[in-house]
Amino acid sequence: MDCVRSLNSISALKLRGLDRCNTISKSVGSNSTNGFVELMGTSGDAPRKIVTGDAGYVLEDVPHLTDYVADLPTYPNPLQDNPSYSVVKQYFVNVDDTVAQKIVVHKSSPRGRHFRRAGPRQKVYFESDEVHACIVTCGGLCPGLNTVIREIVCGLYHMYGVKKVLGIDGGYRGFYSRNTITLTPKVVNDIHKRGGTVLGTSRGGHNTAKIVDSIQDRGINQVYIIGGDGTQRGASVIYEEIRRRGLKVAVAGIPKTIDNDIPVIDKSFGFDTAVEEAQRAINAAHVESESIENGIGLVKLMGRDSGFIAMHATLASRDVDCCLIPESPFYLEGPGGLFEYIEKRLKENGHMVIVIAEGAGQELLSESLHSSNQKDPSGNKLLQDVGLWISQRIKDHFSRQKKMSINLKYIDPTYMIRAVPSNASDNVYCTLLAQSAVHGAMAGYTGFTVAPVNGRHSYIPFYRIIERQNKVVITDRMWARLLSSTNQPSFMTAKDVIEYTREEEPPAQMSDDNSSSDDKLVNKETLTG
Repeated sequence: MDCVRSLNSISALKLRGLDRCNTISKSVGSNSTNGFVELMGTSGDAPRKIVTGDAGYVLEDVPHLTDYVADLPTYPNPLQDNPSYSVVKQYFVNVDDTVAQKIVVHKSSPRGRHFRRAGPRQKVYFESDEVHACIVTCGGLCPGLNTVIREIVCGLYHMYGVKKVLGIDGGYRGFYSRNTITLTPKVVNDIHKRGGTVLGTSRGGHNTAKIVDSIQDRGINQVYIIGGDGTQRGASVIYEEIRRRGLKVAVAGIPKTIDNDIPVIDKSFGFDTAVEEAQRAINAAHVESESIENGIGLVKLMGRDSGFIAMHATLASRDVDCCLIPESPFYLEGPGGLFEYIEKRLKENGHMVIVIAEGAGQELLSESLHSSNQKDPSGNKLLQDVGLWISQRIKDHFSRQKKMSINLKYIDPTYMIRAVPSNASDNVYCTLLAQSAVHGAMAGYTGFTVAPVNGRHSYIPFYRIIERQNKVVITDRMWARLLSSTNQPSFMTAKDVIEYTREEEPPAQMSDDNSSSDDKLVNKETLTG
């Protein structure tokens, strides 16, 4: 791979205000013959930084302040004098370190896509006294929010000597309509032991011009944004406006979604805690169902569009007889339907436990309830309560049949799960996320989300995080493991599987060699490492 270091001259290209789809390429390395930097942008978007190398190597790089602010000075990283890190061998990340998105390959496979590895750099682009950082949390609650806030504050303070950190109260609208909270290590010392977010949160309220005006007026130069895919989409727009204005402001995203529906990354924080807490509800449902004749315990878990919590909680429990998720269509009546399976299971065991994700079966509800397409302030479709609906349908079915009397108990632990503090593994994970975000911002990177890819923390461009949702693949081994654990039918015929596979094929992306007839690729010049 060719060395990827700094592109200080990029500001001379005047990339702001691209008024039509275009591709700009820049030479990298006078002696290089096989590496390319390609800067791609569309109307209103900041250019994308793509680096190619030997054997199909592609680096989807993140923006850097030097891409649009000329002649920025660098400073030695304060960590080199920090006694806590004096024992660490090669603590600073090598400028060439990248993380592969795909690690299962064949001997003839191209090297494929990579992301820049997260971690501290030898040179930073901010002096400690110069930094004025802010933190904002948006969207729904999730275990671990307070831990991320705490570790950003403590990481800035203890690793880089940053004393000025503000908390933005109440989500995006807090930038222009609420007071700020001064954050110090003393203020945030114990917040990780509590659920929720000490900064408050909200949905919607995104006004890009007002937000960036507030950032500029307050003299903020590092913005840490914690939230899900909608929040990261907002962060991307904020970054683009900051870039358009030519401000020296680093924008770093920390992905938060309890549903684990953000693509590319291994998992989002709070997910492990959610699965663990869901066990309590499943255990309660199991106790209730087996304590009475023909008992059914029905548990509704989070999962608007992705059924990861329901799937993992089911696999962890081993007490669940049927798991229903948004990705796997099901039907109620007729041969092979849910009602038939419930009757069969009750005859065999005398009780059963059903786990259903909140987004499952919404098409069935739409047919029976004629629901509208209303949305919440974040743009998410408002869902009908599938738990209550399917509970009533099951009761009505067995009441009409008069063959079997059932006792159904419905449990909805949604808000209990969201509000708990993060568990031990999530606390460690949140610490790593926060510190990686701080290292990236101090090194001058911007317009990125930080998260692990194949176990290595990486800086991922916003556009990769917001391009689609991560969903359970029901033709994958993990779903097959669940089916073998619950012994439930798949509710799908072979024809359905073929159609599903066609529908779920990922959208076409650029080829590994990153070339096309319209691309103008020339030899490389060094990029910021």
